[in-house]
Amino acid sequence: MSVGRRDRTRRENGGGEAKNGTGLRTTLPAEAPPRFEVRVLPGAAGLAEAAAREFRSASDEAIAARGVFRVALSGGSTPRLLHERLTRRPFRRGIEWGRIRFFFGDERCVPPDSDRSNYLMAARTLLGPLKIPADRVFRIHGEFPPKRAAAEYAGALETEFAGERGRPRLDLVLLGLGPDGHTASLFPGTRALEERDTPVAANWVPKLREWRITMTYPVLDAARRVVFLVAGQEKAAPAAAIIRRTKAGKDLPAARVRPRRGSLLWLLDESAGGRPCPPSTAR
Repeated sequence: MSVGRRDRTRRENGGGEAKNGTGLRTTLPAEAPPRFEVRVLPGAAGLAEAAAREFRSASDEAIAARGVFRVALSGGSTPRLLHERLTRRPFRRGIEWGRIRFFFGDERCVPPDSDRSNYLMAARTLLGPLKIPADRVFRIHGEFPPKRAAAEYAGALETEFAGERGRPRLDLVLLGLGPDGHTASLFPGTRALEERDTPVAANWVPKLREWRITMTYPVLDAARRVVFLVAGQEKAAPAAAIIRRTKAGKDLPAARVRPRRGSLLWLLDESAGGRPCPPSTAR
């Protein structure tokens, strides 16, 4: 389902205040990306539909301009709904899947056949149903030692973008939001938040007592488009804090994603964005 103008929060080219039809008010910072938009969608199906349309728009634009579309997928339940929507009409036949190269924003340190693997979820819900060849899927080797997995994935990005100036520039990065304000595997208080050089880091997450492999801000901020997919009441407080730029919200990991030469879009379902809970400090 497409969203009417009254369901949108939009502000482009700089800071200012905007309001959507559900009462979500935002004050956007002066350092916001060139194009910044927040949309609240009617339910999970509406969110998946809007995300699928953004995916198709980004792929059409990239293929027309450069002949290839490079996208970083996200894990979690909300992207699963997007994947399932993309495998059905009109997107299944309306997208040039043969010109898409798939990457991953983060991964758990598990083998590819683990039910906790972001790659396995994507393989089951998107890559497999669309019969995407393995040579166009660049998974993170979570079964490797963390630092080796991160270094090899950084190398894969460098190889993919060899000959291009600057940071690897993905056409689209899909991200989620955790109740604590984390995105990808950039968790509050972890070392990867301060990484400014390497595009991929091995990140120890103390509260989970496990390593994660994650793309870092230099790559996320270099993307042409970044789209957050946020669903569920438990995401309402951090989403509101980030979008409103409250004191508690502005330092959350997800709030620090700012594609300087690209666009930033937040897609939320009504439980996450319709009437956000009062923001609280994430733990």
